[in-house]
Amino acid sequence: MAKKKKYISQKNDHKLMEIGRLIMRFMNQNQTRLYNYKQISDGIDYKNPRQREMVIQALHKLLANKRIKETEKGKFSINLNIEGTLTGTIDFNQSGNAYVTVENLKDDIFIHSKNVKDALQGDKVLIVTYNFKGKKLEGSVLEVLERKRSEFVGTFQLVPHKEFGFVVCDKKTINTDIFIPKGKINGAENGNKVVVKMTEWKPGDKNPEGEILQVLGNPGEHETEIHSILAEYGLPYEFPEEVEREADKIDRRITDEEAKKRWDMRDVLTFTIDPKDAKDFDDALSMRKLENGNWEVGVHIADVSHYVVPGTVLDDEAYERATSVYLVDRVVPMLPEVLSNDVCSLRPNEDKYTFSAVFELNDKAEIQKQWFGRTVIHSDRRFTYEEAQERIETQKGDLHEEINVLDRLAKIMRAERIKNGAITFDRSEVRFNLDENNQPIGVYFKISKDSNHLIEEFMLLANKKVSEFVSLKKGSPNGNTFIYRVHDDPDPAKLEALRDFVSTFGYKMDLANTKKVAESLNTLLKDVKGKGEENMIETLAMRSMSKAVYSTEPIGHYGLGFDYYSHFTSPIRRYPDLLAHRLLQHYLDGGKSPDRNELEEKAKHCSAMERLAADAERDSIKFMQVKFMEKHLGETFTGVISGVAEFGFWVEIPENGAEGLIKLRDLMDDSYTYDKATHAVYGSRTGNRYQLGDQVKIKVVKANLIAKQLDFKIVD
Repeated sequence: MAKKKKYISQKNDHKLMEIGRLIMRFMNQNQTRLYNYKQISDGIDYKNPRQREMVIQALHKLLANKRIKETEKGKFSINLNIEGTLTGTIDFNQSGNAYVTVENLKDDIFIHSKNVKDALQGDKVLIVTYNFKGKKLEGSVLEVLERKRSEFVGTFQLVPHKEFGFVVCDKKTINTDIFIPKGKINGAENGNKVVVKMTEWKPGDKNPEGEILQVLGNPGEHETEIHSILAEYGLPYEFPEEVEREADKIDRRITDEEAKKRWDMRDVLTFTIDPKDAKDFDDALSMRKLENGNWEVGVHIADVSHYVVPGTVLDDEAYERATSVYLVDRVVPMLPEVLSNDVCSLRPNEDKYTFSAVFELNDKAEIQKQWFGRTVIHSDRRFTYEEAQERIETQKGDLHEEINVLDRLAKIMRAERIKNGAITFDRSEVRFNLDENNQPIGVYFKISKDSNHLIEEFMLLANKKVSEFVSLKKGSPNGNTFIYRVHDDPDPAKLEALRDFVSTFGYKMDLANTKKVAESLNTLLKDVKGKGEENMIETLAMRSMSKAVYSTEPIGHYGLGFDYYSHFTSPIRRYPDLLAHRLLQHYLDGGKSPDRNELEEKAKHCSAMERLAADAERDSIKFMQVKFMEKHLGETFTGVISGVAEFGFWVEIPENGAEGLIKLRDLMDDSYTYDKATHAVYGSRTGNRYQLGDQVKIKVVKANLIAKQLDFKIVD
């Protein structure tokens, strides 16, 4: 009888702990608000009398543990002042240890793998901190306050002779396998790659429980791995039926009635310059010489806002996606194909609605006049970058005179931009030649030439001037709400570390002010060209930079050297550009500044989705590189060390961009130690050194398609 009572008591305690977690998660959504027990009960969906009684018991436990406080009689709030506790986001490394990033705290808090409790990658957690051995600040997870995600991609492993199994997640930062009970396998077979939903993680259980939602296929197969990448980042490949239906209903006609509301520029020479494999053309240039000798250059952008309007399922879906995703073998578009490749695409020999920035420039590329508004255009010609480049280099071919005028103006603008503090990172991007089955048969690098810079400069001009037009009145900020593309100043500590490091190679950097830093970086990037340390120093310089994001706060764009900058030129593939179009038209119509907080939430969402898309794109490149290198197993290459860590270093093969890992434990000639300051590992006995940027000879020993990882071995 006593055992039974003890079991019931333990069961009740577990239940109260679970309710306590739900309460903390609910109250954490608004940490400054007061709640009574009824509001809390409704918030966690515990509404009947018995459930509410348990909520009251759980509240008493939370009060006793000082997790919450009773601010007024019967009203509770989160206790933000618990001694030694902090709230932050957890980030795991491959060893199972983690770091928690806390807002307004300079250093992340280390969490040993045995102290992570039931936290998973990206979760918002409550931690308690303490000094480990009196020196290093460490922490332990007390509770998961908010799950980052509940769906994961992994491989299903059926337990032999049993009717249950586990999903081993693809990402090594997911530090647990997910238990799949009988009845939740949903047709998956042993070894299948699957999408699993974590349904619960009971206190005291080693593994969470889950349900298989989707079978993706067999690991290593091309379609399986590409769809795994999309599923891993929650990027939907197909559009819901109602979105496709709404897109199909769009009126594609160019009507006289609508054209009369716009500046009709169909009689002005207009053309596009895009990659040879582009399917959507969201920008075009027009030009003509004016009677006064100046040049009128129009930057015309697909008027997506004419077709995609707020409050529709089409707009809701575009916002959720926020960006198109460019994988190696396919595009996952932000908008249905009927819009992205047809209605909004500025295809040659078709009239199109556009939103335009039109500039009058003199021969020194100085702006004499500017105009912003809706237009209707007719593209006369579609150029590839290669065709435009040929006209610049040979001065021959149709429209070569016009393209060379634009090229000359663009070069003046580019030189002026660099003079004013823009930084010129010009790294090439890896691309693959694919056969009819999407198998990689060759690798090449996309290198920016004059034709690329031509388009880039006029797009930058439009983005900058639209931003200034909205944000300034007679040169002073007017307080208008707008969505900006911002790029913060580099971290001073990283710049100092870079300066100290490059000084060992004889390079100098002046960190006196923002302009001197930009000048120093440009000089450094120019001076290292063709040198043995080029790759290393360019990599470290890029790592010293902040990441560009979207924001309603116009802090400027450090990398471009602009005080005001927005994305305006790609609304087919970026939702922030669509927001910029709507806001610009709102101000052109004399509208008042809208709510900043609502727009800031949208900016944060778009930044987060952009990061997800970039990670997915990177994963698809890694997968294709591993696939390409499968046929080179056992071969030797000369590579460059591209990254160094405590457990090993990465080597990149310059001719194909493939990157592989060399584990320190596989270096048999010595015991090696990692030195963070010099980005190197050193042999304790031999003094051998492997440093970022060093050339090494390697052999390809393993190609793991599922992990998207290459393993290399040093060749003497």
